[in-house]
Amino acid sequence: MTSTAPTQDDLAPIVACTISRDVQEFDLLIEDMELILGEHWGDLGFEEALPFMNQPEASQLEFVAMAIDSQDEPEIARLGTIITGAKEKGIKVILIAEDVTPAALHQLLRTGADEFVPYPLPEGELAAAVERLRMPEPVAAPEAAETVRLRGDGDGVLIAVQGLAGGAGSSTIAVNLAYELATANKEKNPRVCLMDFGLQFGSVATYLDLPRREAVMELLSDVDSMDGESFAQALVSFEDKMQVLTSPADVLPLDMLGAGEVEKLLDVAREHFDYVIVDMPGTLVQWTETVLNEAQVYFAVIGLDMRSAQNTLRLKRALQAEDLPFEKLRFVLNRAPKFTDLQGKSRVKRMAESLGISIDIQFPDGGKIVDQACDHGLPLASHAAKNPLRKEIVKLAETLNSIGGADEEAA
Repeated sequence: MTSTAPTQDDLAPIVACTISRDVQEFDLLIEDMELILGEHWGDLGFEEALPFMNQPEASQLEFVAMAIDSQDEPEIARLGTIITGAKEKGIKVILIAEDVTPAALHQLLRTGADEFVPYPLPEGELAAAVERLRMPEPVAAPEAAETVRLRGDGDGVLIAVQGLAGGAGSSTIAVNLAYELATANKEKNPRVCLMDFGLQFGSVATYLDLPRREAVMELLSDVDSMDGESFAQALVSFEDKMQVLTSPADVLPLDMLGAGEVEKLLDVAREHFDYVIVDMPGTLVQWTETVLNEAQVYFAVIGLDMRSAQNTLRLKRALQAEDLPFEKLRFVLNRAPKFTDLQGKSRVKRMAESLGISIDIQFPDGGKIVDQACDHGLPLASHAAKNPLRKEIVKLAETLNSIGGADEEAA
């Protein structure tokens, strides 16, 4: 596709445009646009974009894909004006960015971009973004439109859960622990907030079959001006038992949030809830230290395998090198050997001794039914109440609840 602005003389009707400094710098974008639209798209430079949007032909556009990289950051103000101009004409905007600072990305997303896709483009991601843009606007159910009402008299216990290896099961544990805490006391259930900090591929919304609301993106894009009301607007209620801050609908850079912004999110959450459960991303980021320092309990989920052992050593070295409280981590062994598996028990003991850690909690393997519960968007309490994994999570929740209750009485 040559870099030419679309005109009325084009043989194929133009339904989309790329906007970039030089589209030839984004060869994967060209390939995906041709794959999705064939010849029904054109290309515009930054100078041509706004004038073209004022032409009658622009009314046929479904969307524009703005592609930028680090060289375009000095033009952020003008790029924001282009996005605003497109939105005023009713044209959807997909923002495609490579090596752009979080501050610049923040600014552009706040001007109204509908979708964000990182560059180089992940396979199928642009097509998925276009498909989402083409979907009709969902009609919110009456209960979804209601804002969660919060009381600001809380002093919540912050519990973080982080997996130290892919597939360790940390999100499953975080979701079910939050639910069991929320339902542990039949007389007076504590207020529980589950926060998914996996900004890119967080799965809490999937595991509880909850919608990913646009209000989450709005909240994360302007944490500095957040208050209790705007925080409540981003929450989704699960069975009226607990509130959930899902991950955004779009893939976002993990460094989009700074340490100060994460601290404010946690402070507001703890002010309104008795327990705040944070499902952490598997990657260490600048604000991991913030959560580690703020958390009363920090669960590190591992498996009985070499990946978990090696990653535990890496994490131990990293935290100790920065004088961070490695001793605060409580290690959770998921899919632990059965009581009768003496050889497996011996392996657990040797692993803990070689790593110089204490494995405080061992959860049994819940089997395939755990994956089924996650796929159905249900906690184990609803899908498989007698599952051995669920029983152990209940015990942990009861322990945490009893400690929390004792602290309240002491206060």
